[in-house]
Amino acid sequence: MKTSRRGIRSFRDITQGDVDLRRPIVTLFSGGLDSSYLLYRLVQAGATDVHALSVAVGGDEERSHIERITTALGVRLHLVDGRAAFVEEFVRPAITAHAVYLDTHPVSSTLSRPLIARVATEVAGDLGAGVILHTANRSQNSLRRLNGALEQLGFDGHFGSPYDLDPVDRERKIKELRHIGLDEMAERSASGDSNLWCREFESGILDDPEDHAVPESFYRWSARPSPEAAGPRSLTVAFRSGLPVAVDGEELSLTDVIARLNTAVGAHGLGRYTGLEHLPGGSKVLEVREMPAAWLLLASRRHLETAVLDAEVLREKLHMEQLWVREALEGRWFGELRAACQAFVTEAVAPVTGSVTWRLDGARTATTAIVADAPRYVRDREHWEQTSIRDELSHLGEGSHPGEGSQAAYTSYASYAADVTDIAGIAGITDIADDTAYTADRDMQW
Repeated sequence: MKTSRRGIRSFRDITQGDVDLRRPIVTLFSGGLDSSYLLYRLVQAGATDVHALSVAVGGDEERSHIERITTALGVRLHLVDGRAAFVEEFVRPAITAHAVYLDTHPVSSTLSRPLIARVATEVAGDLGAGVILHTANRSQNSLRRLNGALEQLGFDGHFGSPYDLDPVDRERKIKELRHIGLDEMAERSASGDSNLWCREFESGILDDPEDHAVPESFYRWSARPSPEAAGPRSLTVAFRSGLPVAVDGEELSLTDVIARLNTAVGAHGLGRYTGLEHLPGGSKVLEVREMPAAWLLLASRRHLETAVLDAEVLREKLHMEQLWVREALEGRWFGELRAACQAFVTEAVAPVTGSVTWRLDGARTATTAIVADAPRYVRDREHWEQTSIRDELSHLGEGSHPGEGSQAAYTSYASYAADVTDIAGIAGITDIADDTAYTADRDMQW
């Protein structure tokens, strides 16, 4: 990994480089252990104008918790409500693109990081800040997503994460934060990232893929309620041009669709994912996700796609989806290739309108109705078979009479007519069988 001239990759880059600690510094702040410790280190280093930026995307962190930490550290807090932009500009395109990483789990932080980076550049511009800092380390894919987004957005100051080349162990961070009264950081046994589309956990007790039992207390949406509250139920999701627009007949915004389904679907223990995601160089790390709404929406939309789209279009869309995911995951959300992929999938799903009904019942959950406005599916196979044969045989005798050609053509025609008569008779289409036999006799006499 090359060090950019503007890159911040260690705490030494901040304290011993050409960063002016008297000018505004913007840090991405979640309220977690790493971002809290970064604020602490900046203050300790003598930074006098630190701005903690928290972009709300529907996550778990409470405002009071975030305010308590920034107040204790004496830094200025910027709270930005990014929920609407997150849903409309990032989650909506991801649903259209069926953004699932290598068929293991829907992407999540891949969607929030470019939004957060964009807001950070806007805040930095308003403040005249020459530095944007985040806390991703090299075992987190957010490192290249945030750096990639900031690069593509054209931020011309210093940016990066001091944890990249200068990691600090968990115990030290907890000890030093406890020293200034932030005792609650010791309670966290894993790193978390959350938004209204996903709750994600990694590191700590979830480091080892060979031993990663997830405490049930980590889950919220899919924490099973009482058996009475989670009994079997029917649920219908309606789509228009590939996007969800209603639940059980009620038209809702996409934000409200997701919120409602996280609760309704999660109550049945659905939407939990465990997957390994690659890092630069090929190593892989374990990530655990809770995404009930994403699980049902993507599965429902795929059912409708297969009901409406031509098989070849669907095959190409499957390929394009993984290109889309690769570009977004690698930190190239604002790049040309992802935009081109988006244009393709958006056009492809334009006719995907209809609804899918589910019977939610834990492990027995299944669809009960797939209804498309412009379907390609067959609803009565026997009727379809007879109609298909009737359509094929109706063309018999069209074109030149066999007598107008060679004897070989005449023999072929007579043989085909005999075969068709047998097939139609077996199929029970007696009128076509009789008509074919009559036509063959007539033409042979002719």
